[in-house]
Amino acid sequence: MGPHTSSRAHDTRGILDAVRQIVRTLHESSRAAEKTLGLSGAQLFVLQKLADSPGLSLNALAALTHTHQSSVSAVVSRLADRGLVLRTAAADDARRLELRVSAEGRRLVARAPDAAQARLVDAIERLPAARRRALARSLNDLTTIMELTGRTPVMFFDTSDRKGRRGTRG
Repeated sequence: MGPHTSSRAHDTRGILDAVRQIVRTLHESSRAAEKTLGLSGAQLFVLQKLADSPGLSLNALAALTHTHQSSVSAVVSRLADRGLVLRTAAADDARRLELRVSAEGRRLVARAPDAAQARLVDAIERLPAARRRALARSLNDLTTIMELTGRTPVMFFDTSDRKGRRGTRG
């Protein structure tokens, strides 16, 4: 095994270990939210973002969570079904829905730990711009090589039932 192969193996191990640490933290956070609050990690992340910014539209919430609109819509629908999120017509435009956390949702948020997704987003945003762009390009290249493109990414560890996602309105 030459030095090039050894270096490649070392780099690959370092990358995989970093991914493992991130995935483990996200998974543990999601399990803790499910155990203590009865929410998936994705639901907790969305609920916390809405609690911080009441009155968001679905598109604004998707932007705030760095998530595709259809993915966040499915999570919001489940939160609304449980009475944790309220959808109301905007005062200035009745066609636009505003999302707010209900009183029960606020009680859950008050006793919830920070969602690991929020820590991940914060860490990514704290990277210098050039490193953030390089990471985005590298991860995009990796998903392309793995032939994972063309599918809408879902929220991390959203363990809720995904049946009937098509046409779900938020």
